[in-house]
Amino acid sequence: MQHSRQFLLDSYRSMATIRQFEDRVHDEFSTGKIPGFVHLYAGEEASAVGVCAHLDSRDAIGSTHRGHGHCIAKGCDPVGMMKEIYGRRDGLCGGKGGSMHIADLSKGMLGANGIVGGGSPLVCGAALTAKYLKTGGVAIAFVGDGGSNQGTTLESYNLAKVWNLPVVFVVEDNGYAESTSSSWSVGGSQLGRAAGFGMPGVEADGFDFFSVYEAAREPIERARSGGGPSLMHVKLTRFYGHFEGDAMTYRAAGEIAKFREEKDSLKIFRSRVTSAGLIDGAELDAIDAQVGKLIDESVASSEAAAMPALPDLTTDVYLRYA
Repeated sequence: MQHSRQFLLDSYRSMATIRQFEDRVHDEFSTGKIPGFVHLYAGEEASAVGVCAHLDSRDAIGSTHRGHGHCIAKGCDPVGMMKEIYGRRDGLCGGKGGSMHIADLSKGMLGANGIVGGGSPLVCGAALTAKYLKTGGVAIAFVGDGGSNQGTTLESYNLAKVWNLPVVFVVEDNGYAESTSSSWSVGGSQLGRAAGFGMPGVEADGFDFFSVYEAAREPIERARSGGGPSLMHVKLTRFYGHFEGDAMTYRAAGEIAKFREEKDSLKIFRSRVTSAGLIDGAELDAIDAQVGKLIDESVASSEAAAMPALPDLTTDVYLRYA
C-alpha cells in the first residue's frame, strides 16, 4: 500500500521517540533518581506504532507493565510521562502511577498495568461502552506472551466473542515471560487459541513496522464495523531485561547484540523508506535530533519539577479521608 510522506515521517518519529525515551530512562534509572520499578519497551517499537497508527480519538488501548511505548504510540505527552516516571506532581497521573500504572484517559490510554493479564478485562469494558454508545470506537488489548497464559486473558477472549465486542487482542511475544521462554510455556499456538474461541487470528513480524501495520488493518476494520474480536500474534524481542536490573542470564551470549544489529525496527524502517526513495536519510536524522532535544527537555523538567505534597495524598481516590 502506498503511504504518504507525512505518514512515514510521523511513524518514524513515534518509533524514534519510544526508543530514545526508553534508552534515556534506562540511563537515568541507573543513577537512582527514578523511584519504583521500570520495564522498558525498546526493541518493540514497530508493534505499538504499527497498531496505533490505525486508531483515533474514539479508540482505547490497555497496556501491560511494559507500557511506555504504548503510551507514546497513542499520543501521550513524553514530558508528562517522564514526570510521572520521576514521581512528580504534574506527571500524567500526578506522580502516583509511576512507570507501571502510567495512564492518560484523555488519549484513550487506559493504563499500564502491574497485574499480568490485567488489561484485557478493562479493554472489554471500553469496547462494550463503544458498542452500546455506537461511537465506532475499538479497543486494543496489548498482552505479553506471559499474560496470554493468564485466566483473565482467556476469559476476556470468551467474553469478547460472546458479546461480539470491538476488540483486538495484540499478543506481543518477545520470547520470554520474565525469564521463561514462550516456546516452552505456551501450549499450542496463539492463532490456535484464537481459533478455539472462534476469533480470526493473524501473525505479524514485530521487527517490521509495515508488517504490523498491514496485519492490524483488517482486524481493526472488522472490529469497527461490528465484526467482533480478533487476535494478533506479533513476534519481536526486547533489547533490555524484563525489568531494570535483570541480569538476563537466561539469554544466550550475543543474542541481544545480534537482534540489535539485524532486527532493529528503526533500522529496518529507515532502510525500507530510503532505499525506495520515499524519504531522505537526512530527514530521519533531523527527526532523531528533534526527538533527542525533546527527551533532554523531559528529563530536565522532571528533575526540576515539584514532588507531590502531603495534601495530594488524598486526592484522586473514591473515599474522602477525614
